[in-house]
Amino acid sequence: MKYLIRSLKYFVALCVLCVVLMALMILTGSSNLTAEETIYLMFHSDRFVLLGVAMVVLAAAYPRFGFITRRVEGDVEQHRTQINNALHTAGFRLVKEEDGVLFFRGDGLLKRLSLLFEDEISVRQYGQWIEIEGIRRGVAKAWYLLDSYIEMVKRNEK
Repeated sequence: MKYLIRSLKYFVALCVLCVVLMALMILTGSSNLTAEETIYLMFHSDRFVLLGVAMVVLAAAYPRFGFITRRVEGDVEQHRTQINNALHTAGFRLVKEEDGVLFFRGDGLLKRLSLLFEDEISVRQYGQWIEIEGIRRGVAKAWYLLDSYIEMVKRNEK
């Protein structure tokens, strides 16, 4: 169910993007068509049908490649400060902690909106690893920062 909801959100975002781009083209005069002609062609042209199919395929595939899990060697309790700093720098704030899992959300409405409200990142202990799971954009940045922060701590301890 979560997969379907994510796909639908992404499809709606792609539709909004297409409408905005078409509106900008019409408003700036870079389109040779009027708004009425554009709408007519949208439903009577193979190109727009192909665009619609491409949007459906992208939206269906998005949850598969848009969410990832990354691991950093370390301990959640020992590196709690580094985890909080890395995720804060990446634009997330701690919202809750349950059963040793830290849950972060986008810090602010604009951040959450830019991530289509799929902004939850979870951090948990996985063996000797700290596991970060969530949307690719947020996890990739947090993972890089956390890895750097933990490496700095290790160098300073030597």
